[in-house]
Amino acid sequence: MIEKITLKFGSSSNKPKLEVDVKPLTIFVGPNNSGKSVVLRDILSFCQGGIVQGPIIESFILLPVQDTEKEIRKHTLKPIDNENINEGITIIFGKRGIRNQLPLETLENLFNNPNINTQQFSQWFLSFNVIPLDGANRLQMINAEERGDLKNPTSKLSVLFTDDFKRSEARRIIFDAFNKYFTLDPFSGGQLFIKLSDVEPSPALERSLADEALEYHRNNLPIESMSDGVKAFIGIVISIIADDPKVITIDEPEAFLHPSLTFKLGKEVGNILNRDNSKKVFVSTHSANYLMGSIQSGVPLNIVRLTYSNNVPTARLLESEKISKLMRHPLLRSVGTLNGLFYEYVVVTESDSDRAFYQEINERLLAFAPEKGIHNCLFLNAQNKQTVHEIMKPLREMGIPCAGIVDIDIVKEGGQNWTNLMEGSFVPELTKKETETSRSNIWNKFKQIDDKNYTEKRIKDFSKRNGGISVLEKSDRESCNNLFNRLEEYGVFVVRNGELESWLKHLGVTNKYKWLIEIFEKMGDNPNSPDYLKPTNDDVWEFMGNIKNWFTNPIRKGIPE
Repeated sequence: MIEKITLKFGSSSNKPKLEVDVKPLTIFVGPNNSGKSVVLRDILSFCQGGIVQGPIIESFILLPVQDTEKEIRKHTLKPIDNENINEGITIIFGKRGIRNQLPLETLENLFNNPNINTQQFSQWFLSFNVIPLDGANRLQMINAEERGDLKNPTSKLSVLFTDDFKRSEARRIIFDAFNKYFTLDPFSGGQLFIKLSDVEPSPALERSLADEALEYHRNNLPIESMSDGVKAFIGIVISIIADDPKVITIDEPEAFLHPSLTFKLGKEVGNILNRDNSKKVFVSTHSANYLMGSIQSGVPLNIVRLTYSNNVPTARLLESEKISKLMRHPLLRSVGTLNGLFYEYVVVTESDSDRAFYQEINERLLAFAPEKGIHNCLFLNAQNKQTVHEIMKPLREMGIPCAGIVDIDIVKEGGQNWTNLMEGSFVPELTKKETETSRSNIWNKFKQIDDKNYTEKRIKDFSKRNGGISVLEKSDRESCNNLFNRLEEYGVFVVRNGELESWLKHLGVTNKYKWLIEIFEKMGDNPNSPDYLKPTNDDVWEFMGNIKNWFTNPIRKGIPE
């Protein structure tokens, strides 16, 4: 139904506007306040009125209706008593209480050429073939509905009641999720009620009005007694299966759901679309679990990442294969790299101890020196300095600003390890060669100092543990700073004093093996205590401020376009 969407912006302010060839599933991801929910409202507004007037989408291109005769037959309504039929009208067309009186030829022409008059097409057809499933109305989708004429069912519950295949499909999905059988109780006041049962109904019992059926439904649980998570999950599933909409918008499907249920919902929605690709589903989510479930379903999909920073919106179409790599790669999966899609910035450290420390430093900056704190930032850890690039590179390829923090002994990592870090930071080829030459020369200087101290004092890694860059001669120190300054331009931040344990020396923590525990004890945990450590203008606080400066620099280097 919707063939293409063009947004009002692209991957940066100087890039072309993003065009999205719509697939059965389109998922919008991004940080908070990036426009994910707004873009769904733009789509819904267009479907209901045919006018593009929101802040994100510039234009729509519609597909002709594939089976005109089927759609006309399905939506043709009979005249009702005392209905005034205007002269020249040959068809009453609509759904859900909407009744449009039209000449059949006009409708057929509109179905074949929907882009000639999108307002009429939307008002006469799309408006009653779109379903918004936001946090509130998905809970209403489980409400009782009138049975109506079961020979010509119109409500979703009456469709499920009369369609064995659709009812069976809904029951399978719901049982897999909650270990309860989905049933429809027809015994109360001409309405259909959703209930859940521990006992699967026999085919003969499904639609029976016998005493046995009455007793069966009496003992089942009404859906109203279930949690909001159960209601939301079932509401989404039965709406997609039974309502037969052409366009569905789902805002934050993860609301009310446990992560495992969120994953299952994403997978099941994708599976439904695999079996019926006539629907177009647009989802706004902040859940990596929903995204993973959708990808694992194998449904053809688009993933669009939106951002809005410093009053500049961006939109980037992500390659699902690259996201699949984040799901398959053991390291990337184990540290939750996919969650980076939902944050504005990501910091990658060498180890979990580093991650915990720098994240705490950032939290205190946000609380007491917000001008230096990094808002909406995810902290992840690699296994060592050699694997930092494995997390940085795929995130940067998706347009996510991702900084790496490494200890000073990164300079001894020549060859492929250095090359990997430079390539993961998208350092240009000539600059990469320059940095390799500088790295090699600087490492030779450090090595001379380390070898001398090991020979004379049996001190291992002397320079890393005893001052870092300060152990060098003045001219060598300047060269080293020049190299590290260049790396910072590309979002790689070296601990110039040596290593993690070189920070906050004034607190007097010297035990390397219990450093994190003891440093947190010294820093305190009660912000109201006079002993609680608050930010200053130097040390690690300044270091984190430099990382923020790179993140917020509109012309930062190291992010491919």
